[in-house]
Amino acid sequence: MDTECKDAKGHQRRVAVLVPCFNEAMTVRKVVADFRRALPDADVYVFDNGSSDETAALALSEGAKVRNVRAKGKGHVVRRMFADIEADVYVMVDGDDTYSATMAPSLVQAVLNGADMAVGTRVATASQAYRAGHETGNVLLTGFLGWIFGSTCKDILSGYRAFSCRFVKSFPARSEGFEIETELTVHALELQMPTSDIATLYKERPIGSTSKLRTWSDGLRILRTMLRLFSTERPISFYGAISVVTLIMAVAMGLPLIFTFLETGMVPRIPTALLVTALIVISVLSLLIGLVVDAVTRARKEAKMLAYLRFPGPPLS
Repeated sequence: MDTECKDAKGHQRRVAVLVPCFNEAMTVRKVVADFRRALPDADVYVFDNGSSDETAALALSEGAKVRNVRAKGKGHVVRRMFADIEADVYVMVDGDDTYSATMAPSLVQAVLNGADMAVGTRVATASQAYRAGHETGNVLLTGFLGWIFGSTCKDILSGYRAFSCRFVKSFPARSEGFEIETELTVHALELQMPTSDIATLYKERPIGSTSKLRTWSDGLRILRTMLRLFSTERPISFYGAISVVTLIMAVAMGLPLIFTFLETGMVPRIPTALLVTALIVISVLSLLIGLVVDAVTRARKEAKMLAYLRFPGPPLS
């Protein structure tokens, strides 16, 4: 496969391979070597997140450019990578040697052809490649995001992606940990960016290498991030649902009280009447909050779109 990083007009483009790492001494040299071989014209950067082993030294010895990020968490590392590195195409890959470097030219080419984000969708080579519950969790989270945002993304948690410059420089990273992949996907969806899914082999970690992903805690953080994004990106639907549910509860509990009052002139069960009043207030406030957040969301999207449009797209062939 041609590994030259050229656009449709044959112009050479700067490609940066970004490798976030934390205690990956067993694999980082192979990852750097594989990607330097797959993309010989690219610069390989290893961003070490305070490793306690020889990750940084080994990456440096293999020819990578090493940067250190003190703030713990993959989200902090991605924020630093995107802020510090200047390139036309960015390839991001985990440093655990579970992704195939041979697919990197295809991801880069997809961006050069016009995609703002190309995702390496994982195809496991063995049943052990996914830890217990991870594959099911990925399917559930991908389906949930698709339901909320109308996504057609096949693997929202993939750590193997390529981005255009305009994607990277308009991405306001807010996450701290592994939920950053979800945020990357949503950024592309809300600005309706062209994306591409490219199947790539997903391998087992080498023996002795351990995953930094914690099944339950990181899964809950990802789910919490998606709910937060739902409330900010679809505020009318989110707060409108709360408004409708609380209003139905108020009507269901309040109608018997109204009928009794019309018959006797007295208000029975004062605590229930107070609860009904509170539910009505919550319903109205939820609707108002939804309208306000929707206005803020529209303004924020316009600002992100303006940041996105500051950078030119790929040249026409």
